[in-house]
This record gives sequence, structure tokens and C-alpha cells, in this order.
Amino acid sequence: ISESMADAQDFYLRYYVGHKGQFGHEFLEIEFRPDGKLRYANNSQYKNDVMIRKECFAHRSVLNELKRITEESEIMQEDDSLWPQPDRVGRQELEIVLGDQHISFTTSKIGSLADVNACKDPDGLRCFYYLVQDIKCMVFSLIALHFKIKPI
Repeated sequence: ISESMADAQDFYLRYYVGHKGQFGHEFLEIEFRPDGKLRYANNSQYKNDVMIRKECFAHRSVLNELKRITEESEIMQEDDSLWPQPDRVGRQELEIVLGDQHISFTTSKIGSLADVNACKDPDGLRCFYYLVQDIKCMVFSLIALHFKIKPI
């Protein structure tokens, strides 16, 4: 196994955001597995929309870039104990395995940076907020390039 392949083998990431409401269980879920499999699911019942599920394999360079973004965000040093708890508006989950570190965060949906700044740990939640934005942007680009669909 090459060094860069070994780098990707110790990395796993899963992000979920969703709520249960008027249109049922609506959610977005993204998962990168150590073998490179990218799983994407977007379930919206709004206007009788259907669930979008996509799976593909990302090249190790993509995984290494995602790993680099994650490491540089310093999210692994954060603690979600002072972040808003999930509520009726919804929940977000972020699980990351990076080498021998394993973190799992849970918080409420974040509407804007004003919500972040109003929390008891704005610096930690801001780190989470921007990392999630980067992850979603990267995944939406990969999905759009690979499948020629336009994710929400």
C-alpha cells in the first residue's frame, strides 16, 4: 500500500442534518468511507419530491484533501457539550475517525452565524459550521460533476 493510500485508510467522515416535520423525515446525509466510497442521500418530501441517493468511489487524492481540510479545521480539538442541543427544528451530526481519534458531535440546526455567535461556545461551533460548509460544498461539486444532477 502506498503512503497516500495508507493516509486515506485511517479516515472516515459522516455528516447528517435533518428534521421530522410536516413533510416527514427530511434529511441530508454524507458519508466518506476509508475505502473511498462516497454515499450521499437527500430526502425531501416537499412538493412530493423523491429521495436522491448516490454512491461512487472517490479517488484517494479526494480523501486526502478532505482529510487535510478536516485536520486544518482543528475540529478534533472541539467539544460539543456547550453547543445547542437538537430540538424540534432539527439536528446535525458529524462523526469523524482520523487516525486513532474518533469524535462524534451532535447539535441543533444552525440557521446563520448569528445562531453560532449566540451559543455558549461560539468559537467551537464556528469551527463546526465552517467545516460543514466546506464538506457540503465539496460533496455537491463531486456529485454534480459525477452524476450531472444539481443537489440542493
